Amino acid sequence: MLRGNAPAKIDDKGRLKIPNAFRAAIAEAYGREVFITSLTGESVRVYPMPVWVEIERKLAAAPSTHPARLKFLDRVAFYGQVGEFDDLGRVIIQPLLRTEALMTGEVDVLGKLNFLEVWNHDRFRAKLQREPFDDDDARALSDFGI
Repeated sequence: MLRGNAPAKIDDKGRLKIPNAFRAAIAEAYGREVFITSLTGESVRVYPMPVWVEIERKLAAAPSTHPARLKFLDRVAFYGQVGEFDDLGRVIIQPLLRTEALMTGEVDVLGKLNFLEVWNHDRFRAKLQREPFDDDDARALSDFGI
């Protein structure tokens, strides 16, 4: 499981150094190959390749002309790239996504159970303020026993 938040840094060459705890968990459970993408361009998602392959399997089963499938694939293909951790745990974020997601300097790497989400720190703080967790959210989660 990938959980919690760890600060990280994007270097001048556009490489994200995956925090050690996340890198070790991913490498042990899934290997070093990842798919790096985004749905909105606001943040970066780093999927271990076996997790991404399972998503693709489910998408392949959906009707090829379904509008939601097409929108999803448009976005993840536009921002997406296959990558692999180097020996120091770094992966390159492609320039388009790096620019749109404001991936420079210090960033926050969030564990989202089976993938990582990377945010510009200030942008994520603004998102938390803009989208507070409220009673409706708590009720919706209670339907799942949470």
